[in-house]
Formats: sequence, C-alpha cells, structure tokens
Amino acid sequence: QVQLVESGGGLVQAGGSLRLSCAASGHGFSDYAMAWFRQAPGKEREFVAAITWNGGSTFYADSVKGRFGISRNNAKNTLALQMNSLKPEDTAVYFCARDRTLRFGVSRSLHEYAYWGQGAQVTVSS
Repeated sequence: QVQLVESGGGLVQAGGSLRLSCAASGHGFSDYAMAWFRQAPGKEREFVAAITWNGGSTFYADSVKGRFGISRNNAKNTLALQMNSLKPEDTAVYFCARDRTLRFGVSRSLHEYAYWGQGAQVTVSS
C-alpha cells in the first residue's frame, strides 16, 4: 500500500518562500513520476509541477514557472516543492501524487495519478 504524507505548509507573506515535502511509504516510489497539484477554495484541482521517475526532467504550470522547483530523492522516498516569490493567488491546499502508470515522461492530468497525500495548506497574505 502506498501512502503519501505532505508537510511544510503554513502562512507566509507575499514574496516569501515555503518548502513542501512529501514522504512516501510502500514500494515503487522510485519507479514512478510524481507531481504536485493544488486546489483553491471553490476551484478545481490543478497541476502545479511534475518530475520524471529518475528526476531527470521537470515540468511546471505556466503560473509557477520560474518561481517553484520540484525535486525528489529516490534513496529517501521523498518529494519536495520549493516555492519562492509566493503570491496571494498561490493560496491553496497542495497535494503530492504518484503516477498510476510507468512512463518515461509525466502527465499533467490528475486522473493519471493513483495515490494522493492528504494535502498541506499554503496561505499567502498580501
């Protein structure tokens, strides 16, 4: 059974930084692409960033490109999201997710992710 647990959320002022972590248990972490999604109140869950199984390639939503960085440590079964230059519109619950399919690339569709964490609240004040 795969379990994902996020940590590191909180309240920060606009322009500040936060680092989210996702700890994975169960087998197969290093074989699958991983991603971060977020969901703001009243909005659909949206793609934020993804990383290939070996960490060789990363992908970002246009809204966070140049400000966020996704990384993984397969030896420690951990995923991270470094968030810099935060804006009030980044306020959301952030979820880490594991791909349902072995692939060389990544998917930006939440339907392609089989395992999800419980979410971490990120609040950016103006």
